[in-house]
Amino acid sequence: MKNNTRPETMKRIDNEEAAKIFIEEQIGELRAQIGSDRVLLALSGGVDSSVVAALLIKAVGDQLIGVHVNHGLMRKGESEQVISVFKDKFKADLIYLDETDRFLDKLKGIEDPEQKRKIIGSEFIEVFAEEARKHEGIKFLGQGTIYPDILESDGIKAHHNVGGLPEDLKFELVEPIRLLYKDEVRVVGKALGLPDAMVSRQPFPGPGLGVRCTGAITRNRLDALREADAILREEFEKAGLSGKVWQYFVVVPDFKTTGITNGKRTYEWPAIIRAVNTKDAMEATIEELPYELLKRLVNRITSEVSGLNRVLYDLTPKPPATIEFE
Repeated sequence: MKNNTRPETMKRIDNEEAAKIFIEEQIGELRAQIGSDRVLLALSGGVDSSVVAALLIKAVGDQLIGVHVNHGLMRKGESEQVISVFKDKFKADLIYLDETDRFLDKLKGIEDPEQKRKIIGSEFIEVFAEEARKHEGIKFLGQGTIYPDILESDGIKAHHNVGGLPEDLKFELVEPIRLLYKDEVRVVGKALGLPDAMVSRQPFPGPGLGVRCTGAITRNRLDALREADAILREEFEKAGLSGKVWQYFVVVPDFKTTGITNGKRTYEWPAIIRAVNTKDAMEATIEELPYELLKRLVNRITSEVSGLNRVLYDLTPKPPATIEFE
């Protein structure tokens, strides 16, 4: 039974030296726990699962099998980044599964947010289970559980957790960062050599863009959302805001508005921008964006993204709103 209580004497990991000490300790513990067996990891590309993957690669090398499932709800370039970092740079045994059609077919016509979440979560477990059955000698399951997950939800990490696997696939958990806070995980990630874009990746919901393409998801609206979100991230990076704003994203709702493009009347979707700051995600304030940045975003999104003819900025803090729309 692992100790899931952070010791009072445990020092904060807030610099490279402390991170290197932690990494060496974990390498020893992982080797002792795993031995010569194999470990399976659902590698989403988020900072937590990426740090766990990098630790496991250092500790047990090709005994790790990483599985990256592209459910079609990733942001632009994210799956490509996972492949580039772990397959090309870290030389990991990474299995890439493009299950876009499978997920989007299951989600067709589904409007209820909770039902969408359940479909995405259960389908992910099913895909992961199908892949796990193809491999022999797997005894362990890696997970990116961090300390806030333990405090807030009894250790369950909904968007990485595959604890709901069928009875024939019960593995022993490997959770090397379970006693770390998010900022400490980022410091460890940098020390492991992960790219800044991955280490500093902002929080991203488990259902991905599925909860930002509100209502019933359609492929063309999802494509528009992905492109608009990429423009937003690019412009925030240019403006020096990518490391200063806690979370920023685009929502494309399931309704249309009239507009004019090249002198012709259009009936297309709006893009809603949301940018918030928070310490604990329980409350959130709105980032006051420079008007020049907002104008650039309007110009680029409406001219470069097919299907969008209006850009809105959400000024509602949490509460009364939640951070995500669904």
